[in-house]
Amino acid sequence: MLRSSWTTVKSLPLKKRLCFLLKLVCFVSSVLMFCEFFIYYVVIFQCHWPEVKGEAHLAEKETSASVLKAMILADTHLLGEIKGHWLDKLRREWQMERSFQTALWLLQPDIVFILGDVFDEGKWSSPQAWADDVRRFRRMFQYPVSTELVVVVGNHDIGFHYEMTPYKVKRFEKVFNFTSGKLITRKGVNFVLVNSVAMEGDGCALCHASEAKLLALSHQLNCSQQKPNHSNRRCSDVEKLPASEPILLQHYPLYRRSDAECSGEDAAPPEEKNIPFKEKYDVLSQEASQKLLWWFHPRLILSGHTHSACQVLHAGQIPEISVPSFSWRNRNNPSFIMGSITPADFSLQKCFLPYESRVFTIYCAAGALLVFLILAHFQLLTPPFYFAQHLISKHKAV
Repeated sequence: MLRSSWTTVKSLPLKKRLCFLLKLVCFVSSVLMFCEFFIYYVVIFQCHWPEVKGEAHLAEKETSASVLKAMILADTHLLGEIKGHWLDKLRREWQMERSFQTALWLLQPDIVFILGDVFDEGKWSSPQAWADDVRRFRRMFQYPVSTELVVVVGNHDIGFHYEMTPYKVKRFEKVFNFTSGKLITRKGVNFVLVNSVAMEGDGCALCHASEAKLLALSHQLNCSQQKPNHSNRRCSDVEKLPASEPILLQHYPLYRRSDAECSGEDAAPPEEKNIPFKEKYDVLSQEASQKLLWWFHPRLILSGHTHSACQVLHAGQIPEISVPSFSWRNRNNPSFIMGSITPADFSLQKCFLPYESRVFTIYCAAGALLVFLILAHFQLLTPPFYFAQHLISKHKAV
């Protein structure tokens, strides 16, 4: 049987074999192009900027001028030279680069925030490894002049509190122009950037400097929100900012006991939800959390670190959104947040990226179909009709 099939293969004209080979190449190329390129456009095209209350009543020009479109992602964890296998790096970095570039092209945000843990080994990488990681980051997350990129520091970028050094902090600040207690105001919206690793509360030099900047900024924001006729000598020499309640951007979430109350398809898995969080490791301490709430009275808090989604209310009224990881290495269904923000209001919408399990399923189905087509073309498969005919003839012979 095999000998006759091989004879059939060799007897096929060269032109037919080349034509069939060309069809296979086109099929394989189409699957690769869809799974590695077009699928990002298909999925992200379904995401839309949410509407802010009252936005529908504004003219189109007024809307674009008054609403800040912000894209928020977290925990990219670019692999380093120590723990990162080259194939893992190649795959994950390609996925994140295509997702980010596709989102920029389709959604055209005004500003992009990355909430820490940009790198996986920044806490111990050598100067040469750090330079290589930064080069790869800039290639993957390049952006047009119409978009601004703001990066917040995370524990994997400079280390946990006991690993954090002035050298690691300064090299991160130099690359990303980041300082804890930095204020960014865009279209009248105030954003406060927090180095949550420095909120240890033990009086270390870096912690003390970070808290001093935050306290001074808190005073400036509180003075700016007071009514003009309100007399306060402490605010007389303070430079006024837009009178808008700030949005806190940080890596660690504020204190919560666990993810038990979190829900949604990208929340922590059931077996992890009830595991208690460790203060100053998984979340900020209760003391540091209260400080930030007292100092800033924020209208929204955005954080990362847990790699899973969660929404909680602090003091019964202040929402905090934990943004899931942007890397497929950390979850099967990465996502990012799309925010339409004005000085008085905001609206958030989640945009999911392609599920890696679905991409794997497409590859498996395409591979099975490819094998079937090859066997069928070279008549290496027994068609069901001939198989049944063979059984009937055998039965008659008996």
